[in-house]
Amino acid sequence: MLILNTEFDTSREEDLCGSARAVLKKKEGRTLKAGGLWVYDNEIDKIEGDFENGEILSVEDFDGYFLGYGFVNLRSRIRIRVLARKKADRVTAAFLKKRVRDAWEYRKKVIDTSSCRVIFGEADFLPGLTVDKYEDVLVVESLALGSERIKGIVLQSLVEVLAEDGIRVRGIYERSDAKVREKEGLERFKGFLTAPFETRVPIRENGISYIVDVENGQKTGFFLDQKDNRRAIHKICRGADVLDCFTHTGSFGLNAAIAGASHVLSVDASDLAIEQARENAALNGLDQVVEYQVADVFALLPALAAEKKLYDVVILDPPAFTKSRNSIKAAARGYREINLRGMKLVRDGGFLVTCSCSHFMDPDLFARTIQEAARDARKRLRQVEFRTQAPDHPILWASDESYYLKFYIFQVTDEK
Repeated sequence: MLILNTEFDTSREEDLCGSARAVLKKKEGRTLKAGGLWVYDNEIDKIEGDFENGEILSVEDFDGYFLGYGFVNLRSRIRIRVLARKKADRVTAAFLKKRVRDAWEYRKKVIDTSSCRVIFGEADFLPGLTVDKYEDVLVVESLALGSERIKGIVLQSLVEVLAEDGIRVRGIYERSDAKVREKEGLERFKGFLTAPFETRVPIRENGISYIVDVENGQKTGFFLDQKDNRRAIHKICRGADVLDCFTHTGSFGLNAAIAGASHVLSVDASDLAIEQARENAALNGLDQVVEYQVADVFALLPALAAEKKLYDVVILDPPAFTKSRNSIKAAARGYREINLRGMKLVRDGGFLVTCSCSHFMDPDLFARTIQEAARDARKRLRQVEFRTQAPDHPILWASDESYYLKFYIFQVTDEK
C-alpha cells in the first residue's frame, strides 16, 4: 500500500464535528436550501460555541432547523462549506471514505477512468478538494482551510479504494499553488505528498499519447475536462486545414491530426507549452502534420486575415478571461474579439470550435457574445453541437461554480 507522508486510519468512527453551531439570519441561506454547499458571511446571524477556523460545526436556520455540517473559516467570504446535510451523518474518517468510494463508483460508470478527475470538490460533496488521476499518479489541489484538514484522510481513502480495483497508486503530487488559497489564510504549496517520483507522466486519451508534466504544467498538468469535446471534433477535421489557437500542450491540434487533418497550425503564447506540444506530436508520429508557432493569438489572427488566410476548421480554446464578477464586461469584449477574428478566418462552409472555461461567463452571455461577433463579422452560424465539461467533472445543480465549461461547434457561412 502506498504510504502518504502521514498515515491515516480511514476506518475510524471518531467524530470530526465540533460542538459549535452557526445560526443563519431569517430568510437567508437560499443557496444552501436550494441544494448548494456554501454559506456566505452575510447570511450568518451568530456562531455559538468554541471553534477554530477550519473546524467542522453544525449549521441551523434561524428557527433551529438543522441544515448540515460544514467547515468554517472566518477569513473567507464563503464562511461555511457544507459536507453533510443529514443530522445522522456525523463527519468521520469512515464517512469521508464513503464519499470517496461514491465518487469513484460514479466515474467507473460514466467515463474512461485511465486518466480522469476522481474528486471534483463540491460536485462530489467534498468542498475545496480536487484530485486528478493520471494513470497511476494522483495530483491534488486543496483550496480551502477545511479541505486542508481532511485532505490526508481523503487521499488515503482514495488510495485504498483504487487498490480494491487493482489500481496501485505510484505517487501523489500536490498542486495547491493557486492564489485563491491566500483568501483562506493558506500559503501556496506544491510538492510531493509521498516519496518522490518521475513527474512527467505518460497517459493516453482518445488514442493519443501525451506526457503530462504534473509539476510544472498548468493547473494539475492537463485539461481532462475537454476529453469528450476533443473527440467530438474528429468528424469535422478529416482532410481539413486546421488552425488551433491556445493549444497548450497540443491536445486539440493532435486530435485534429489523428482524425485525418491535412495540416494543423497550433499556436500558444507559452514557449514551454509549445515545447511540450511538439514532444507530444513526435510521440504520436504527427510532427509532420502539425506545425507549431509561439505567438499572441490576439495579434496573430488579424495578421493571418491580412494575409487572406482561410482554414477549414478554426479552434478557439482560450484560458478563462475572467475569474471574478467584476471583470465580466471586459471578458465579454475579449470573447467577442477572439470569436470575430476566428470567424473571419473560416472558409465559407467551414467550422468554428469555440469554448469558454469561466463559470462567471454564463451560457446565455457566452451565446450572446458569439452572436454579436457573428453579426459584426457578417457571418452566419449553424450550430452543430453544444457541450459542457466531461462527466468526470459533474455539474451539481444549485452549485453554480461546478458548471463552467461551454463548448460549441458551428458551421460558418458567409451572409446569404
